[in-house]
Amino acid sequence: MTSTAATSAEAGRGDAGPPDGPAARKGRSARWLTAVDRYRVRLFAAVVRHRADLLVALFFVLLAGWLTQGLWPDPGRRVLALNPADQALYEWFLAVDARALLGDFGLLTGKLNAPDGVNLMTNTTVIALGIAFAPVTLLFGAPVTFALLAAANLAGTAIAWHLLFTRVLRARRLAAALGAGLAGFGPGMVSQTNSHLHMTAQWLVPVIVWLVVRLLRAADPATPGPDGRPGGLDRRRLLASSLGLAVAVSAQIFVGEEVVFLAALTLIVMTLTYAVADRPLVRRALPGFAGGLLVAAGLSLVAVGYPLWFQFAGPQGVADGMFSPYYFSADLASWWTFSPLSVAGGAEAARLTTGPAEYNTFLGWPLLLVTVAGAGWLLTTGRTADRPGRRPLVLACLVAALLMGALSLGPDLVVDGDRTAVPGPYALLLGVPVVDGALPMRFALAVLPLAGTILTLAVDRALRGGGLARRIVPAAVVAALLPVLPTPLPTADRPPLPEFIAGGHWRECVPPGGVLVPVPLPTPREPWPMRWAAAANAEFALPEGFFIGPYGRGGTAAMGTFKRPTSALLADVAKNGVPPLVDDAQRERAARDAAFWGASCVAVTDDAPHAGSLRDTLEQLYGPGTRIADAWTWRP
Repeated sequence: MTSTAATSAEAGRGDAGPPDGPAARKGRSARWLTAVDRYRVRLFAAVVRHRADLLVALFFVLLAGWLTQGLWPDPGRRVLALNPADQALYEWFLAVDARALLGDFGLLTGKLNAPDGVNLMTNTTVIALGIAFAPVTLLFGAPVTFALLAAANLAGTAIAWHLLFTRVLRARRLAAALGAGLAGFGPGMVSQTNSHLHMTAQWLVPVIVWLVVRLLRAADPATPGPDGRPGGLDRRRLLASSLGLAVAVSAQIFVGEEVVFLAALTLIVMTLTYAVADRPLVRRALPGFAGGLLVAAGLSLVAVGYPLWFQFAGPQGVADGMFSPYYFSADLASWWTFSPLSVAGGAEAARLTTGPAEYNTFLGWPLLLVTVAGAGWLLTTGRTADRPGRRPLVLACLVAALLMGALSLGPDLVVDGDRTAVPGPYALLLGVPVVDGALPMRFALAVLPLAGTILTLAVDRALRGGGLARRIVPAAVVAALLPVLPTPLPTADRPPLPEFIAGGHWRECVPPGGVLVPVPLPTPREPWPMRWAAAANAEFALPEGFFIGPYGRGGTAAMGTFKRPTSALLADVAKNGVPPLVDDAQRERAARDAAFWGASCVAVTDDAPHAGSLRDTLEQLYGPGTRIADAWTWRP
């Protein structure tokens, strides 16, 4: 029987032809085409099913592109006009981060402030974003990555909030789009887009919120199961949510720690308020919820424990903040004023804050009024049109928004430019380690998604109900949002890079990994030579520069480092245009400074301020120079 079966099988194979014959190839092609057709059908069905969400996402992407349009004709030649120094800094950050793809990366980098280096964790280096977009940086340059992230952070944050509102709150898409638009494109977010990538990259915050909600639901034995009845403690979902929360928080720490801090503080306040408003839920879910948070915290600490230690106690690390909370506090009057970057705003409002990147509180009186009215309506009307749990959520959002807004006012209340003797709630945080280093006015950024959530819930309830509220509430919300619609960010041309850098001629005097000393040297106020390093993908190091390091009194945080005698001399010549008479003592100091920096090459380009006087001074210090492209160079 076995022999007969084998013979029959062999005969069958013989009749079918060789395995790779025309029939077999035709069969594989048919199966491949069938699989492709099935994929196309599924993709089309998914697009149709989610077309409303995709249209909202497309609108947010187009809006972000419109706001940053000034950068796009040529990112390398364009700059955000309101904060060009920080843009140069972040382009350097992105260039250094991208070197991780080349195996050349460490939390202490020697690419700046040679030879001491810079602690990347102490600085807002957006490490995760820089590594994720490393291929873009290496192929197209750091300015392209910067422009891309400036737009993507706005759109991505709004899209993430929209998905949270529609999936978790089950809100109507119109309601979710309005609330998400405020969370992603509110005055504070648009203002921070002026070169503060670490503050606008908030698209992981809705993910963190979703995971916290998922954790709570898994820990609540009364959460309905697939059959609609209480499903009991869901340990599997509890563990998965804890793991996801640990991953999301850890990733956000490497994007922007300040955002993690603001999100964590806001969620703590909301959780405590929610617990007071819904005590039965606390009794049911607290053990599992607390346990899940502890697991998430433990797993996150494993991932970020060493980097955080490195930030505060590692080489070039600092344990304190360098920004005065008295200076970086919000003016109370700014809350009901329109941002200069909004359609209803004016330039005169800029006097109420510290700079164009900190219009965090400028919501305008219509939006404040409608948000408070919406919260009151949701809290005081009946539950017939509401869903279980929404009233405690509204209360939690309102309390958190009021607290975060109050903290933004700083230690002393400032009203319309006048500092009063009235202390603000932030005075209670003075002297608290780590927390005291936060900028009070940035606490206001947490108000945007909180207000967006309240407006989403209000519009959603109105749309689900009937009567005049169905028309009045959405119209009121739209009317309140119209004055704070953002306008395109101001941009300007910036000087082209010298041919010495753009053409790669710097390689003629700087070996791989060497130190190039640009003249004048980069400083926090004048960081422009850091563009040279960014354009070269940080293949060479620079002395001094724009960064945060332990150069304040007693090793406290400071911006930049001490100037060496030679860099101070050259900075003075660049400012005044008068070359000094150099003596032997200055030449000896110049030689020591070059040795300290490990300088491979000193270069002054033709576009430097008072380039002729600088060349004169350098020749007195280091002897005759060598012409390379549009630069004079010296090998000290």
